[in-house]
Amino acid sequence: MKHDAPVFTAAPPRSILLVCTRRIGDVLLATPLIRSMKAQWPDTPIDMLVFRGTEGVLEHNPDIRRVITVKQRTGIFERAADIMRLWRRHELACAVNGSDRSLIYAWVAGRKRVGVVNADRVTALARWTLNKIALDRHLEMHTVSSVLALAPLIGVAPLGEVVAPGIGDDPARRKGFEARFDAPPAVRPEQPLVVLHPSPMFTYKQWSINGWAETIQWLYSRGYAIALSGGPATDERKYAEQVIATANVPVLNCVGDLSFGETAEMFRRAKLYIGPDTGATHVAAACGTPTIALFGPTDPVRWAPWPYQWPAGNEPWSRHGSALRGNVYLMQGEGSCVPCRGEGCDGHPGSDSQCLMQLPSQRVIAIAAQLLGLPASNAVVTLRS
Repeated sequence: MKHDAPVFTAAPPRSILLVCTRRIGDVLLATPLIRSMKAQWPDTPIDMLVFRGTEGVLEHNPDIRRVITVKQRTGIFERAADIMRLWRRHELACAVNGSDRSLIYAWVAGRKRVGVVNADRVTALARWTLNKIALDRHLEMHTVSSVLALAPLIGVAPLGEVVAPGIGDDPARRKGFEARFDAPPAVRPEQPLVVLHPSPMFTYKQWSINGWAETIQWLYSRGYAIALSGGPATDERKYAEQVIATANVPVLNCVGDLSFGETAEMFRRAKLYIGPDTGATHVAAACGTPTIALFGPTDPVRWAPWPYQWPAGNEPWSRHGSALRGNVYLMQGEGSCVPCRGEGCDGHPGSDSQCLMQLPSQRVIAIAAQLLGLPASNAVVTLRS
């Protein structure tokens, strides 16, 4: 297998498919490659294949012609139907992660195929399905960098721009979105907005309820309107309700009520976003909003939010320590074990991570004050009932 020349050097491909059969964050962090291809080949239609339920993060992405969804788990007949509708429909298919399923879908769909493969495990399947391979050194590279390693293989210049979703230009939809902010508790035009995302999908990525409540009370006392974002899961709604009850100040609760595009529009109007290791935090960073990302067990080298328009080829994060890069402040949890790259202190997604549960609100509030341009003396709070 030759790797010395790109797949396309003269005429651009007639059509492209990106395959990303992973979680929401993986899908969003593949958009810099699409932006890179679209910048060089503006007339080439680009489609993306993702798991059903993750496509919302691509809402109104201007670079994508069509999003194709497949079920993560399905029977043999439905899988065969997927193959039939994809068979060699695209001149180029790009598998942006090395899962067997991504490789097979790329082989099915593309007359030429490139893909990202774990450098520690280049399988026979990868060698058989792909014309060219980019090696993913996942302990040294951000996910965006891994995906952009495909750019030289197809002959495009890499651009480090994560493309956030939106709601488009439909006047009726935009009017309905704006009306949400007129309902009690109203976010008045003269009030600057801060958005918090209290609950990730998994418990091991959660901060404490008291930490969120103290931060909300501090923001409210400084004249900020507070809105909460979150997904539709029952656990996320309940957690947000607990945070609001503990804070006991007016909060606009949008948890479970907004699409990803609407959530991104809310982030764009915010002065600050604070959230854990979750897809929404990547979206906030991609919107250019000043972002505080609360990280515990997860390796930031690989998964911390990619700062707004951060240059390709420049790794933004170290493994240890908190830091500001572009519009993102990465706040790492407490403890010498951080990041352990595990799933909570008990080793499963439903367990707590003490590095996050013991993270004091004063640390978060001090950085919030800095990013909001408030004096450090204002960053003092005690939870009041």
